[in-house]
Amino acid sequence: MEDRELEWIGRFVAHLANERRVSGHTIAAYRHDLFALAEFAARRKLAAWNLLEHSQMRAFAAALHGGGLGARSIQRRLSAARTFFEFLMREGHCARNPAQDVRAPKTKKRLPATLDADQMGRLLAFRVEDSLSARDKAIMELFYSSGLRLTELVTLEVGAVDLADRTVRVLGKGSKTRIVPVGRQAIDALKNWLTERAGLVKPEVLALFVGRSGRPLSVRAVQLRVGAWGRRQGITVHVHPHMFRHSFATHLLESSGDLRGVQELLGHADIGTTQIYTHLDFQHLATVYEAAHPRARRRQRSA
Repeated sequence: MEDRELEWIGRFVAHLANERRVSGHTIAAYRHDLFALAEFAARRKLAAWNLLEHSQMRAFAAALHGGGLGARSIQRRLSAARTFFEFLMREGHCARNPAQDVRAPKTKKRLPATLDADQMGRLLAFRVEDSLSARDKAIMELFYSSGLRLTELVTLEVGAVDLADRTVRVLGKGSKTRIVPVGRQAIDALKNWLTERAGLVKPEVLALFVGRSGRPLSVRAVQLRVGAWGRRQGITVHVHPHMFRHSFATHLLESSGDLRGVQELLGHADIGTTQIYTHLDFQHLATVYEAAHPRARRRQRSA
């Protein structure tokens, strides 16, 4: 890249600082990203910005990916390039924006944080000593038993729980109702809490979970109580309500392998959302494959 072409980066930076009032941190990032693009162009023997084409910008993104740069960083560099070429077009130095419609690799979805079965057992293994601990036990047992979202739990009414049928009727996203099973230990905890609840609320209060004042619990109150129990029970990671849902889905999927069933229980409209929970142990899957697939099974040696 010729020196007079590199000067355009300086002009662009001045434009960002003086006309667009961009922060110094952002300007430094743009400068760094554009010099990386200039180095790529120089390796391709491209002496001017207007010689870069769409295919070469795609190659630039691919080279960054191959060099181990993360998807978010690649997105940032492409964004810097698009803004830069818009500036060059405005100044009459380029006729087109070669970075337009060039996409970075998709960002990998982060796997949700979960507790393993032993950690979950330790978290829930506390003795109920008063009405609030009875309530908290019921909350966490129901979270883990049925995979509820936090907002679904705090909006539950007493009538939504069928103790005899061991189910709970949940109003999920998009005002869609689903009925999910409730495990035995959650049922026991709910029975205990309902006995305690009767002494806290007025008859007209319908909310299943209430505070000491008898008013419905807020989302924040549940978050704080769950976090406090995590610390009290010696869990070394931060425990939050959605962790119960993640753990519910992961443990159920590991045991059953029924992705569609887990999708229904979680209330996911798209099975693609449920697939994030398929981070099963690869060695276990490999063992199952070796044992079950006709093309993988080893032939037994003839006697």
